[in-house]
Amino acid sequence: MTPDEMINRVLYRDALILVLDKPSGIAVHTANGGMHNLERYFPALQFGLPNPPTLGHRLDRGTSGCLILARHREAARRLRVLFGELVQEEGRIDFPLSKQSESRKHWWMKVDQEGGISALTDYRVLGRGKGITWLELTPQTGRTHQLRVHCAALGHPILGDYIYDAAEAATREIGIGETPSKNLLHLHARSLEIPLYAKKALIPVEATPPPHMQEILKDFR
Repeated sequence: MTPDEMINRVLYRDALILVLDKPSGIAVHTANGGMHNLERYFPALQFGLPNPPTLGHRLDRGTSGCLILARHREAARRLRVLFGELVQEEGRIDFPLSKQSESRKHWWMKVDQEGGISALTDYRVLGRGKGITWLELTPQTGRTHQLRVHCAALGHPILGDYIYDAAEAATREIGIGETPSKNLLHLHARSLEIPLYAKKALIPVEATPPPHMQEILKDFR
């Protein structure tokens, strides 16, 4: 895709956002589709701003149509409020996963509907805040970065995820952060039940969320 072809796909533009007409068959982000993705063309859409736009949400590789991009950090924050809450109170995420690329950092993963390994995550909403949803995530399989990739693929990346959240990654790259606590990954292994002994009960273990997460959680109902 040439820069002019990318510009011709702009359906709407103002000081905060761009809306693209996404073509079918191309991933929006490296985390969900390898090297051939829309994000690599975003420098053509700066229109005088110092940095390329970032994804406001995500569409699947095969999906075409309206895709919102944030033109700067304030725009990304506003879009987080709009897209930050899951509508359903509970559900199951069923996206198979595979490595992004053998030549890249081997632990980075992507959704791969055709050749990926089965990955299942159950979720339940525990609370809702301003633009943020507190989720209980229960992985039914144990794939690398499963919870992070699954949440990002839904369009609801985990707060502070500097790999799979495009807006967070761009913020870190240019050295910007709202607060130190929000730049930390908000993913916590809260509890385990370990079936270690055949003739004994499960061993329950629970860990209190760290301070940077408690700072956010105190605002939840």
